[in-house]
Amino acid sequence: MTRIKSVRTRVWNWTGPTVPPQGHFCTNASDALWTKGDAMSSFRFHQWLTCEVETEDGTIGIGNAALAPSVVKKAIDDWYAPLVIGEDPFDYAYLWEKMYRTTHAWGRKGVGMTAISAIDIAIWDLMGKLVGKPVFKLLGGRTKEKIPVYYSKLYADSVEAMQEEAQEAQKNGYLAYKTRFGFGPKDGMPGMRENIKRVEALREVLGYDVDLMLECYMGWNLDYAKRMLPKLAKFEPRWLEEPVIADDVEGYKQLNAMNIIPISGGEHEYSVIGCKDLIEQKAVSVLQYDTNRVGGITAAQKINAIAEAHQIPVIPHAGQMHNYHLTMANTNCPISEYFPVFDVEVGNELFYYIFEGDPEAKDGYLQLDDNLPGLGISITDRHSQHFEIFE
Repeated sequence: MTRIKSVRTRVWNWTGPTVPPQGHFCTNASDALWTKGDAMSSFRFHQWLTCEVETEDGTIGIGNAALAPSVVKKAIDDWYAPLVIGEDPFDYAYLWEKMYRTTHAWGRKGVGMTAISAIDIAIWDLMGKLVGKPVFKLLGGRTKEKIPVYYSKLYADSVEAMQEEAQEAQKNGYLAYKTRFGFGPKDGMPGMRENIKRVEALREVLGYDVDLMLECYMGWNLDYAKRMLPKLAKFEPRWLEEPVIADDVEGYKQLNAMNIIPISGGEHEYSVIGCKDLIEQKAVSVLQYDTNRVGGITAAQKINAIAEAHQIPVIPHAGQMHNYHLTMANTNCPISEYFPVFDVEVGNELFYYIFEGDPEAKDGYLQLDDNLPGLGISITDRHSQHFEIFE
């Protein structure tokens, strides 16, 4: 038996070129405020954290986090790493509870759970490498021949630019697409018309034989969303994502109960119990926890079981390998989000610049290798010249 001997964290600060911000790019929770400049600035993340858990035999498992990396690094280094060093990584359930309960007074939401998530993901990667199996095999095995993915970009732009992007994406055979709204309550009725104009324009290009998902990213409020749902119904969206701020569970419930468009959310929930509450209160028709925030793979599997019992599909937020392994191993996870390789814009793209091994979607699907142990990713130095790395 080999034990954990070290936990290494690094913050990767992107210094390379970025896509300049533009107005009405994506609604978000800050839209309710009077702001100057880029309203999306607080939700861009041009940093990333890697977490490497090493055992005595030299095997290294890789985890990561994109939320507040410098703060998460401090939490791991000072609080969480000492809790797992010296332990058997295969005691993952015990280690998860040890991290969660020892820091429960301050760590059960936000930064604390993000730190736990990074370590937990690394432990699963480590276990897969130690036994020579991919993580999805440890989670129960293959439930799909391959994973269908949806194209996740189409940020708000001019109608022409969004149609051109959709036409280009169609060449890859996606069966589902997600777009973002650029206008919210402060933009009034003219903004409503601009939102509808863009959804209509995308349907003109994509047709109605593919799914179209609509995301608000917490940029609307309950009143605005109630007014918008009937106007959007004719475009047959698969879901409306995060229409109100994450804490407004009552708002989610009311919108979902309207039974006009399925409501999705959970990306900004940080616990098994929190996700359970969203499900039991019928606040969402589609659950989208973020494995990097909700407690890692150990917590995600518990949530998947609860959701399956309630027949609520789970589609984890973001692409990334840990989510692909969870999707492959769970029948209740029908599809994966997929961010195309792109210049650094919001920050989701950084995953491709830090790691190697992410599968490329082909004809609307991606595949995992039955013979590649762990998560199947490694940290690369191919773009190191564009990062400041802090140990």
